[in-house]
Amino acid sequence: MKLLQIVVEGNTGSTGVVAESLGNIAMKMGWESYIAHGRFSRASNSVIIKIGRTIDILWHGIETRIFDRHGLGSRRATKKLISQIKQIKPDIIHLHHLHGYYINIKFLFEYLKTSKIPIVWTFHDCWAFTGHCAYFDFVGCTKWQSECFKCPQKTDYPASFFLDRSNKNFHLKKLLFTSIPNLYIVTVSDWLNKLVYESFFKGIKIKTIYNGTNLDIFKPYDNIDNLREKYNIPNKFVILGVASPWVRRKGLSEFIKLSACLKSDEVIVLVGLNFSQMKNLPSNIIGISKTENRQQLAEIYSSSDVFANLTLEDNFPTTNIEALACGTPVITYNTGGSPEAICSKTGIVVDKYSIASLINAIDEIKRIGKVNYIANCRKRAETYFMSDKQYLNYFELYKEIINSNDCI
Repeated sequence: MKLLQIVVEGNTGSTGVVAESLGNIAMKMGWESYIAHGRFSRASNSVIIKIGRTIDILWHGIETRIFDRHGLGSRRATKKLISQIKQIKPDIIHLHHLHGYYINIKFLFEYLKTSKIPIVWTFHDCWAFTGHCAYFDFVGCTKWQSECFKCPQKTDYPASFFLDRSNKNFHLKKLLFTSIPNLYIVTVSDWLNKLVYESFFKGIKIKTIYNGTNLDIFKPYDNIDNLREKYNIPNKFVILGVASPWVRRKGLSEFIKLSACLKSDEVIVLVGLNFSQMKNLPSNIIGISKTENRQQLAEIYSSSDVFANLTLEDNFPTTNIEALACGTPVITYNTGGSPEAICSKTGIVVDKYSIASLINAIDEIKRIGKVNYIANCRKRAETYFMSDKQYLNYFELYKEIINSNDCI
């Protein structure tokens, strides 16, 4: 059996790591694994296929910025990928993010329509059923339910600074994406699953499979004083935030508001900030740049008293389950699929933008003490978010699809 995945990043970022994990399981089961990616490649156990060159990504970005043609650049790169797919002859093609300036959706789906290869497509956000954006909660837009036009987020990712092609994009996506007879959609949260049923995909098979994380790396660590010693915060109550990048929807502005209300024995640590973001932080926020060292990140989770996810719109943040795996309770805004990761024994959900509720939640976890959360957090991660267990669900789906009558 041959599995071919298409993903924007190679073995980095949340979706790149998911693809790598699936590839590793495939090879353990005796399958051949191929991962085609657009950029940021790291070492992989699968056969790696690089889609396009840097110049292709740059030109795709220019087409997006001027003409709002995201997903319609990278023509030559996509034609070459299609030729490679024909040579490989995969039994399953698994799609992840198709946005990110690296692939041409028109060329790809016109080929997939005639290939008769079963397609699994994991939705990590909402881009597939909108005319432009990856999320719409922030502005409260519901146009995607019927027809996108005059996009209120035209200058947000994937930004167009001139033309608004959201209506044409919406109808083209609807035409292309619903033309595949062997398409199966997977969402990584029940929240997104419900949205997909309200979109033009509502007649297509949809199921939810939560993301998992590597519990051998993300686990409670004993040497948790390194962070506190390095930043001279030995007796502080540490409130952690992690994102990469810290775009507007990730809630950096909310942490700034929170910092003004902290007690003298409390401090915020934010991981994944860029230099310009770090130099403008209040004195009670410690900024740390992005790390690709996952054990180092796990140690930071373990060193913290609580993980705060103040995202303003999100699907199913992997950071929540990484924190749980390290025994750290989670406070999250009630947005998207973020609350689905936790329960009353592992964290607290608060209303979006409610700093007062956020402070109360911090006080509650501080009162109870992190030590009383560790076992429950770890148990929840082991029960619901162990990567191998979660990703085996995909292989059950693959086998079901391959064996089903409509895919013969």
